[in-house]
Amino acid sequence: MAKLSEKEKKVLKALIEGIPLTPQPFKEIAEKISLSEEEVIEITKKLLEKKIIRRLGATIRHNLIGYSSNALVAWKIPEEEIDKIGKFLAKKPFISHCYVRKPLVDWPYNLYTMFHAKDEESLLKLIHEVAQEINCKNYEILITEKEIERKHAEYQL
Repeated sequence: MAKLSEKEKKVLKALIEGIPLTPQPFKEIAEKISLSEEEVIEITKKLLEKKIIRRLGATIRHNLIGYSSNALVAWKIPEEEIDKIGKFLAKKPFISHCYVRKPLVDWPYNLYTMFHAKDEESLLKLIHEVAQEINCKNYEILITEKEIERKHAEYQL
């Protein structure tokens, strides 16, 4: 685990809260956390280089742009293929999450993906096409019925 300086923690917390949509967002962050704009930019670059931050980007509220159908798909994948298949699935533009988890006695699935589509028919078609592509017949589709709340995780830095 990486050890963060106090300045890095300040910048990271500010970035998690969101980058302001202003002409000089790093200047605004800098003023808020009592650092210079240059310090904020340099620290952000270092956090990216250290891979503490994967990327900077927008979080789209998919339901507001017409993607109203989502499903968590649990797959039973042979252990020796899980990395290869997981990387293959993670590259799909309609899959936002891809995780490996330990199977349970009554729940044999070990790879989990989150699919997104405009409607349920398209969603199911995508899932079934992917199942054929990876030659997997053992999977469960858990369609989202209702989103209660979606937020960024809060980390104790």
